[in-house]
Amino acid sequence: MPMMKRAWPLAALSAVIFLLGVSGFAAAQTTQSPLAAYMLLGPNGTRIARVITEVKDCPALFVDGHVVEMQVRSAAGIAAQRQTASRAELSKASAFPATTCEAAIPSDARQVSVHGWLLPLPPKTIRKIVVIGDTGCRIKAADNAVQSCNDAKAYPFATVASAAAAWKPDIVLHVGDYLYRENACPEGVAGCQGSPWGYGLDAWRADFFNPAAPLLKAAPWVMVRGNHESCNRAGQGWRRFFDPYPLTPERTCDVSEEDLSGNFTDPFAVPLGKGAQIVVWDTSDAGNKPFAQDDPRIGVYLANVRSIASLTRAQPHTILANHQPVLAIAGSRDKDGNVKLGPGNSSLAEILAGIDPKLFPSGIDLLLSGHVHVWEQLSFAGLYPSQFVTGFSGTQEDSVPLPESLPANFSLMHGAVPDAFSSWIDGFGFMTLERTGAADWSVEIHDTQGKVVERCTVKGRISKCRTRQVHAG
Repeated sequence: MPMMKRAWPLAALSAVIFLLGVSGFAAAQTTQSPLAAYMLLGPNGTRIARVITEVKDCPALFVDGHVVEMQVRSAAGIAAQRQTASRAELSKASAFPATTCEAAIPSDARQVSVHGWLLPLPPKTIRKIVVIGDTGCRIKAADNAVQSCNDAKAYPFATVASAAAAWKPDIVLHVGDYLYRENACPEGVAGCQGSPWGYGLDAWRADFFNPAAPLLKAAPWVMVRGNHESCNRAGQGWRRFFDPYPLTPERTCDVSEEDLSGNFTDPFAVPLGKGAQIVVWDTSDAGNKPFAQDDPRIGVYLANVRSIASLTRAQPHTILANHQPVLAIAGSRDKDGNVKLGPGNSSLAEILAGIDPKLFPSGIDLLLSGHVHVWEQLSFAGLYPSQFVTGFSGTQEDSVPLPESLPANFSLMHGAVPDAFSSWIDGFGFMTLERTGAADWSVEIHDTQGKVVERCTVKGRISKCRTRQVHAG
């Protein structure tokens, strides 16, 4: 008798076909690993998986063992040369020879992977935060500023990122300025020879994705946009890689005539659990001087501030993160070489004062910023939020030193007189926040190797540090 063929139940057959399809699809995807894969936290804490890949199609994303289709956020291509912060002969078109893919991740997901890489997910309550800022390597012809990007000591962001990853944070907060290789390395300068430059993917890889790799794997990121990511600088890459909102044609920063749209992002909140949150404010196009009365940006920033006030009402305790510090101190020199101390940003202070003479809503306890290439802390006896500046994670540091003590009755603006001030002016590193209460944090300042060089406490709006000024070594 001929052997009878065993009939497969329809459900079992479907499962086999599905598994074969998944394994075949996954195998096809593993032929080329992505250039980068990371997790962002966006509005309301939305988890956004992003992948940058040199192949045309997006890879398979696995969420708790199930395949999730990623969408193309930005296709590979070359954006035509546009007006930039540099002269035309020092600029070039931005090439992005890779596809940026994305997918929203459910809040209850437990494991996310792509090409065998596990993408980090945040815990329900955020207790440990790494804060970094101003991480790119400066090559800017107009300022005759050239950093030795090929020297790990002169440009230590990769070392900083590794040490910060070893601290095992729940999330990473970057307070802005990722890409500084704006112009070609000058001839005869050995420290940056061979460096990519401009605003395309090659410069983004050199200034951020390559050195930040261990920290991208360690935790999800909250990304703040800096002035180096404004549309006339690295805004094209910012929109493709890090903006948490959908990418629309008028916000790509590819066309300078649309910069008023491209230079702004709606503020958003990332819950930390237990009544706290981070609110992110895009101030990339603020500048440092007060706005002219007819400047169209005033209306947008005023709307931003009203939105921030509304967001702060959602939680009792808010950390406001933006790039340019409002209540920090910046040093400069006059024509005779004397050091002058001034506020971090007058333009934003005037915008805030236009809504509230007290500048910030009462629910904002802490301000985290960058822009000034030092680390500093200021407290204001609770009348204003404490301000921390973490612009010390890789970019060439400011050459004008801050004093160990401020002059008597020194005031920033609107009666903001610091009652506590600490700084670190000659060292690279990162800052950590570890939660000790609803609005209380233990703060540590780490050098490039992760060694703690300063300790502070934050209790609501009040912050205090152990020493007035830290010096490297």
